[in-house]
Amino acid sequence: MAHVLSPLAAFDIAEDGRASPVAEDWPAAAPRAGARWRWLHLDVTNPAMAGWAAEHLPEVGAAALSQPETRPRCDALGAGLILNLRGVNMNPGQESDDMVSLRMWVGEALIVSARVRKVFAVDALRQAALAGHAPPTPDAFLLRLTEGLTDRIEAVSLALEDATDTLEEEIFDHDRFDADALAPTRRKVIRLRRYIGPQREALNRLAQSPLPLIGPEMRPMLAETANRATRAVEELDAVSARLAALQEHVNAELSARMGRNGYVLSVVAAIFLPLGFFTGLFGVNLAGIPGTAAPHAFAVLTVMLSALGLGLFALFRWRKWL
Repeated sequence: MAHVLSPLAAFDIAEDGRASPVAEDWPAAAPRAGARWRWLHLDVTNPAMAGWAAEHLPEVGAAALSQPETRPRCDALGAGLILNLRGVNMNPGQESDDMVSLRMWVGEALIVSARVRKVFAVDALRQAALAGHAPPTPDAFLLRLTEGLTDRIEAVSLALEDATDTLEEEIFDHDRFDADALAPTRRKVIRLRRYIGPQREALNRLAQSPLPLIGPEMRPMLAETANRATRAVEELDAVSARLAALQEHVNAELSARMGRNGYVLSVVAAIFLPLGFFTGLFGVNLAGIPGTAAPHAFAVLTVMLSALGLGLFALFRWRKWL
């Protein structure tokens, strides 16, 4: 039975950026004559991917493409690179902070990328290749890819910063607190920071890689992309600190309100305690209770209890307990 790889995208790309689709059922690792390099984009869940990678790639590189769980990394392996990156999840109905992984093997004339869920930065490169505007070299591809991933990360980071500004305005300026908004925002920042931090290190290592497949003209631009990722990490750290301060402020405000309410209830109980004692005492159904035969006894008792209550209130105000 013939092997069929069925890649999500497969192109041979010439020096001028023109891309030709690869129609082979079981593509070779080398591009056709006249092409500068080959790009294969695969689905990790495709059963044929592991067999193709084991046949055409170094053992460690093939295993890296099939790992069920990944984190951003950039490691040299011989003349190639193992490169794992993360992108903002822009798939419909999914959370942006549930970042999607992209696994890659990068060689001088071959890039193999693999994903589980759609990566929109990669899809943009696929569409550009179909339109005849593919990156002419593997390092140019990596630059375009990392720029696309970082652009989307910066957009989400800016949105979280704006959301934090709104929360601060609501809490500090209008004394309104939305518990349903603060906690989810904190979770998003934490989940994004988990992957963007290591991604910054991976991009720095990519820019500083001594391998010849990264040309000298691309290194400064890759370094700039890594610097943008560093700024995104710093912005997320600042947003996380602001959200933590907001949470502490809200907790302190809630504790103060509970304390004030409890204090008021204690004062009210202290005022009504003697009143309750006297009403209970005069309410017993026993012979000998004074005033039972006097027609104005109830009015007198009411006036006395009112005076006692007002006196206790005045005492508490004088002692500054109220």
